[in-house]
Amino acid sequence: MSTNLKTNIVTLTEPTSVSAEVVTLKTPAPVNTRGSSFARFRAVSRRVVQKMIPAILGAFVLLAFWQIAAITSKGFPTPEKTWEAAKVIFADPFYVAGPNDMGIGWNVLASLQRVAIGFGLAALIGIPAGFLIGRFRFIASMFNPIISLLRPVSPLAWLPIGLLLFQRAEPASAWTIFICSIWPMILNTAEGVMRIPQDYLNVAHVLKLSEFTVMRKILLPAVLPYILTGVRLSIGIAWLVIVAAEMLTGGVGIGFWIWNEWNNLNVENIIIAILLIGVVGMLLEQGLMAIARRLSYDSRPGA
Repeated sequence: MSTNLKTNIVTLTEPTSVSAEVVTLKTPAPVNTRGSSFARFRAVSRRVVQKMIPAILGAFVLLAFWQIAAITSKGFPTPEKTWEAAKVIFADPFYVAGPNDMGIGWNVLASLQRVAIGFGLAALIGIPAGFLIGRFRFIASMFNPIISLLRPVSPLAWLPIGLLLFQRAEPASAWTIFICSIWPMILNTAEGVMRIPQDYLNVAHVLKLSEFTVMRKILLPAVLPYILTGVRLSIGIAWLVIVAAEMLTGGVGIGFWIWNEWNNLNVENIIIAILLIGVVGMLLEQGLMAIARRLSYDSRPGA
């Protein structure tokens, strides 16, 4: 018995070996932010180069044709001669030497002011009119023949009407821009309203929504891309019309500036004005495209 007790005591007092399992945590590999940033920079640079190379080649082609035209035509300035004239013009574009002798900067601003007035009035009237024409069949039947009759009329044919109505060149130019730029906004807005699914309008009828609520909640979000397309077309037409109108009415403006330079036989300045008109028109269109992308329903958060 004593032997068994001793054995048990020894057994109980002997240390037991406990195997401890060590868990090793795998740390994530460090992210090479420098490499990822460089990859993004390379991707952006590649896209920029892919867009710039065709544009640069196109500019070289234009300069080549320009140089050929200058060599083969008497009195036509070369690109180099035009560049020298441009440096003189843009050295002080906002000088004032008299009521009809101002820098090219003031003339561009005067033209933009007339465009803003005529185009703004066209938007205020044309977009609501497009909603009404697209929404109500009776109004569409009443005004569609009038629009079809007046829309093809040449822009300059409206200028004498403006001079007769307003007796002054300034409002007559704005009137010409207004009457020529209103049609794309009316037609595109009306087309957008007519393309809205009838189910949307049926739901609005079941919910007994007011006409103002239907316009604000259903029609406007769906028609917004059509409105912006009409606005883009209208601003291009307005910028085209103002140059021709100012050539006939005189005063301060880029159109009158071109006509005055032609009378002085400064062909280099005419070419500079043509390029400037193109740049301003391109900036106006790009600005409206940026606004269109910003206001697009698909680009909104959560859309």
